[in-house]
Amino acid sequence: MIALSLAEIAAVVGGQTHDIPDTSVQVTGPVVRDSREVVPGTLFVAFAGERVDGHDFAASVVEAGAVAVLAARPVGVPAIVVDDVQEALGALARHVVERLGATLVALTGSAGKTSTKDLIAQVLGGKAPTVFTPGSLNNEIGLPLTALSATEETKFLVLEMGARGIGHIRYLAGLTPPKVGLVLNVGSAHIGEFGGREQIAQAKGELVESLPPAAEGGAAILNADDPLVRAMASRTKAKVVLFGESAEADVRAENVRLTDSGQPSFRLHTPSGASDVTMRLYGEHHVSNALAAAAVAHELGMSASEIASALSGAGTLSRWRMEVTERPDGVTIVNDAYNANPESMRAALKALVAMGKGRRTWAVLGKMAELGDEALAEHDAVGRLAVRLNVSKLVAVGGIEASWLQLGAYNEGSWGEESVHVSDAQAAIDLLRKQLRPGDVVLVKASRSVGLESVAQTLAEAGTEGEGAAR
Repeated sequence: MIALSLAEIAAVVGGQTHDIPDTSVQVTGPVVRDSREVVPGTLFVAFAGERVDGHDFAASVVEAGAVAVLAARPVGVPAIVVDDVQEALGALARHVVERLGATLVALTGSAGKTSTKDLIAQVLGGKAPTVFTPGSLNNEIGLPLTALSATEETKFLVLEMGARGIGHIRYLAGLTPPKVGLVLNVGSAHIGEFGGREQIAQAKGELVESLPPAAEGGAAILNADDPLVRAMASRTKAKVVLFGESAEADVRAENVRLTDSGQPSFRLHTPSGASDVTMRLYGEHHVSNALAAAAVAHELGMSASEIASALSGAGTLSRWRMEVTERPDGVTIVNDAYNANPESMRAALKALVAMGKGRRTWAVLGKMAELGDEALAEHDAVGRLAVRLNVSKLVAVGGIEASWLQLGAYNEGSWGEESVHVSDAQAAIDLLRKQLRPGDVVLVKASRSVGLESVAQTLAEAGTEGEGAAR
């Protein structure tokens, strides 16, 4: 964080100083909520959670070098005490963002947020110092903590914004007001909480409503291929930039194809020129993500050739998102187990098939959470799609939702051992250890709550073991 005195921080957040002998002392380190991340100069934010209360760590963090604690009550060590720690953290983030003057890019969408954020960060990072959301820390706590990690050198601040209801993105945009806002898509993620796609579109569109007018540099980057996103153009005073494969898109892709290894290649067209891109990532769904990143970068002054070069060199920054491991025995493990919804599940299955040309393919799938009344139909549809795409083996892992996956495959014509339902991750590991053969490609994907990353990690670390692998 930029250096601020404890007196200034107390004034910004409306707090009272306690046990601070000298309020001119500055916070020169990061702002953190995890006591394990404390270094000299840190401001520690004490949240009272369901199982752990950060206030209990106050003495130990100060001993480790924290300058003070942002707390809801006096803690016996230097502290700034406020009525609401979360609101205070947000106020501090807004103050720092306004002081910095960095260009703030915010993005949201039902699927692909984190992968696209990682692409934007890598493309802009080649132009100037860039700070971006780590992983998926995109809520009312993670977002301000990311903003507070920016320094005087930061030129671009790329923030992912998640939402679980109407008003959430409006609140986040108020904490860290963006200049450029990107909406990727409106899908089925969290449909059980929102109640329908129209409600999701209403929530996601709050981002473009928060942007400054075009005359003040505001830019809304919208997906031309998603009607619900494209319609958001009427909800903003910012400049509208369309991306997609549509001929009407300002930034678009032509001649899209997949390499023999399943990596997308295309001709990138921008208002200022065109250039060829061949990505290191896997799956055709990354084309849309890349176009979104390209539209943001072009709006911020990068040329088509600069963008294409950066996209071609970009890799995966966040764990468990199409994370590919090639084992010594020739088995390929694709760990996409961080999260899942119907759109990302379909994209991952198509990527698996593209990667597995001429090889045996395995789809190890689990529950897609928060689908509400659509859960049965959506799980059934994914099971059917696995069969239609000719995935060699479907392993459905878990409870009732997994049984729906397997039933969909069965009803689509999957017989014998082509699809199987197992109870848990360990059962899936045991099955795969016995049956994997050199050259197989294994996709592992489910919602985060299922914990299927353990399957991918265990298999990735394995060598040639078991009867099947020996063959």
